[in-house]
Amino acid sequence: MEDYHVAVGETVSFSKTVGETDIYLFAGITGDFSGNHVNEEYMRKSRYRKRIAHGALMVGYMSTASTLMIDRAVRQGIDATPVSLGYDRVRFVGPVFINDTITVTYSIADIDRDRDRTRAKVEVTNQGGETVAVAEHILAWVAKEAA
Repeated sequence: MEDYHVAVGETVSFSKTVGETDIYLFAGITGDFSGNHVNEEYMRKSRYRKRIAHGALMVGYMSTASTLMIDRAVRQGIDATPVSLGYDRVRFVGPVFINDTITVTYSIADIDRDRDRTRAKVEVTNQGGETVAVAEHILAWVAKEAA
């Protein structure tokens, strides 16, 4: 069987410390100024005791990891345009606090050659190794037009 753009088990990782600026910029871009993210006093009364990052921000970081996988394939000279078809089974299973360092691990789990798609398992962990978010990501590898 011929080589594909990526291989099952191929993995990339991305790490970042989530700063207060990240949360406020994301809130400004999206308009999501929920007290969960921007009101310390409100959150002090919750079981978390402090502000938490937006779950959708974690999906943005998942997208960064996807881009790293795509960039690797592009550097290897693929003849396709990778396009995200979306994220399935997204779950936010733990809080991400300001100054937590998260690591997103993106691993190719399945290749559908007939449909030119890949499915990846995505896991976000914090600095303590605790899983805070998971998802599956689908990429379409769209053939380029003939010249």
